Amino acid sequence: MPLHVLVLGGTTEARRLAESLDATDGVRVTSSLAGRVARPVLPPGGIRVGGFGGAAGMAEWLRVHHVDAVIDATHPFAGTISFNAASAAAAVHVPLLALRRPGWVPAEGDRWHITDSLAGAAELLPELGSRVFLTTGRMGLAAFAALESLWFLMRSVDAPEAPHPARMEVLLDRGPFSLESERELIRLHRIDVLVTKDSGGEATAPKLTAAREAGIPVVVVARPPVPPGVPVAGTPEEALVLLRDLTLLRDLTGL
Repeated sequence: MPLHVLVLGGTTEARRLAESLDATDGVRVTSSLAGRVARPVLPPGGIRVGGFGGAAGMAEWLRVHHVDAVIDATHPFAGTISFNAASAAAAVHVPLLALRRPGWVPAEGDRWHITDSLAGAAELLPELGSRVFLTTGRMGLAAFAALESLWFLMRSVDAPEAPHPARMEVLLDRGPFSLESERELIRLHRIDVLVTKDSGGEATAPKLTAAREAGIPVVVVARPPVPPGVPVAGTPEEALVLLRDLTLLRDLTGL
């Protein structure tokens, strides 16, 4: 019977990992997507969409579908499902590891203001600028809704829903984004402050370089921690090595 690996996905790294697992003899991969993006790029292998119903529901799914290992490759800010996965995996004695792309590191010339929440970011903004490039996604816009004196350019894959800032222009787009396009966007919209989550990765990093070049401040929301005791890989390749080290795939070739 093939080894069944559940990948909690939705990220580029999760798709790459699913591709590698799907191409490995003796492995069956299922990717679980939250369903919040209207037209996701689907990875190979099995697909399930939607929530599990909390930790207990996930544990039951792992039992029923005979899952042998779980890899949490969700977005670094999808904190709830990460802790649910830790509880569920422990309940059914299934190994769990996390795949998290490394966070961003400030460079010389950056004017970063680090906070631990969107609410914290909203508190900082009035002292930093008046034309905000908001790149934290369409969820959580309520944190900025009361900032009526500020203008926002909000970029996300799908259209946002209320509540959100009253003075807001929406840019629907999906990365990766080039440095030249980020420079032009900041210039065209007269942006004087950028807000981002520390998502890491290269696809959306050029905005940080463009902000540094323009001399504008950046409010960075720090990522939540991975659940205690969960091994962490920084790349899909490292995740495959961790699986092997857990002796899950030691008899399989190609890893």
